[in-house]
Amino acid sequence: MLVKAVSAAPVALILGILIGDYLGPSPSHLFLFGVAIFGSLAGILFLSSPRDKSTSWPDAVSFLTLSVLLTIVFMGVSVEQRSLNGLENWSLQDAVTKRAEVTLWGSVVDDPHGSRWTTEARVRVDKAQLNQSGAQPFDVNRIIAVRAEASAARRLVVLSAGDGVVLRGWLHPLAGYDRYLRWFHVAAVIVATDLVSASRPKSLVYLVANKSRDLVLDGTADLSSKPRALMAGFLLGDTRDIDPEVINEFRSSGLSHLLAVSGSNVAFVLVLVGPLVSRFPRPIRLGAIFLVLIIFGAMTRWEPSVLRACAMAACAVFAAYIGRPARGVRLLGIAVFLLLLADPFLLHSVGFLLSVGASLGICLLAPVIALWLRGPNWFRLAFATTAAAQIGVAPVLLVVFGSIPLVSIPANLLAVPLVGPLTVWGLASGVASGLINLPAPDLAGALQWPTEVLAEAILGIANLTSQIPIDLSLPAVGVGLVIGGLFALRRSALRALRRRMIRERELVLPSR
Repeated sequence: MLVKAVSAAPVALILGILIGDYLGPSPSHLFLFGVAIFGSLAGILFLSSPRDKSTSWPDAVSFLTLSVLLTIVFMGVSVEQRSLNGLENWSLQDAVTKRAEVTLWGSVVDDPHGSRWTTEARVRVDKAQLNQSGAQPFDVNRIIAVRAEASAARRLVVLSAGDGVVLRGWLHPLAGYDRYLRWFHVAAVIVATDLVSASRPKSLVYLVANKSRDLVLDGTADLSSKPRALMAGFLLGDTRDIDPEVINEFRSSGLSHLLAVSGSNVAFVLVLVGPLVSRFPRPIRLGAIFLVLIIFGAMTRWEPSVLRACAMAACAVFAAYIGRPARGVRLLGIAVFLLLLADPFLLHSVGFLLSVGASLGICLLAPVIALWLRGPNWFRLAFATTAAAQIGVAPVLLVVFGSIPLVSIPANLLAVPLVGPLTVWGLASGVASGLINLPAPDLAGALQWPTEVLAEAILGIANLTSQIPIDLSLPAVGVGLVIGGLFALRRSALRALRRRMIRERELVLPSR
């Protein structure tokens, strides 16, 4: 029962988050209330139980399991309500309502995107000051979306995540389409009229991450425009320079997940780093791997899929370190539980849901599908993994986008075998080319030739398969499920009738 409680913990937490979302913002203390309930129930259970523990132990375990799950539900309600309350009640709320002019001190959360005329970014604000006589700076600690214009846009667009900024502009509340930004913990919008100053990151992690990121991107300088933009998406999740037409082709062919950093990227990074740390003592090796995961997460700007992949990898490494290796489903459950407990708004992120759905589908369905298939081992594994991932993300795609491209399975079967070599070679050669680009530019260009060929091949596959407009819509899936359910019921009914006839025949006919 306790094992079932561990398995059901993410479900209980999700239920609590949904309840908290329904109840709305509140300085909720239900977490403490749930802990008190759990402690009280556990105390009553063990104080009132008889001396013969063997007779009451199953009931005791069931009682503890229910109390643990109830506590987790309260935890989900509490963290969601408190997160929503943080967006509604904060030190600049009155200034936002009045659309006041302010000066903000903070750091950039993600890489700014846009043009030199209009640039958007998210900034974590540490301090703010109202632009009026006698006003003093005060602490804020909230994320605000920035829309910079004119000269401020031209200066902001060249910055990177982690850079410090001082902005001046007018605050606005979230309205209309901007309300989706609250799931990124954005509390307001500032239309910045001036970027007063900018500085390098104060965080050592972002200093190293930005240097590593620039090194990889500099190493792809010899590639043509489309492959270079594609490699930035493959390696770092940076899709700012990818042509919108290419993005539409990847989306139409079911290959858009390749433009987001995922578990495969994290696995490739650990494969490259593994030999470098293999000779270290086990505690140092564990710390080094955790540090690599943190730096890589900062390089990819902590996209939701990266969070899931890094958390799952950290759980797997720690489980192996303590000698308790766990299955993929359990690692995924632990990672999802910890991430949602830290940030319940991830439940509203489409990227996070797609990443979790694909991982869950691979963990649960890939081995079963591989057993059903016939053919070479490489084909069975590739097809089973692709089909399982597509089944796992199907509910999210149907609800959010209303359809699933049926061409995604053959497109992934063609493209995914190229992704592994492209990612490993692109990352390794990108770093090497970045280091030798100045002293040996010809050699740096030669190192990028395989990257160019593989990237062009994937672009060609996306372009070819996107021209096959066969989608599976939500009504079609509903009809398919009804028909499949009717066939399943008919088969079950025939089996039950057959068993009944066999039993009756055994009762009527004499035994020989």
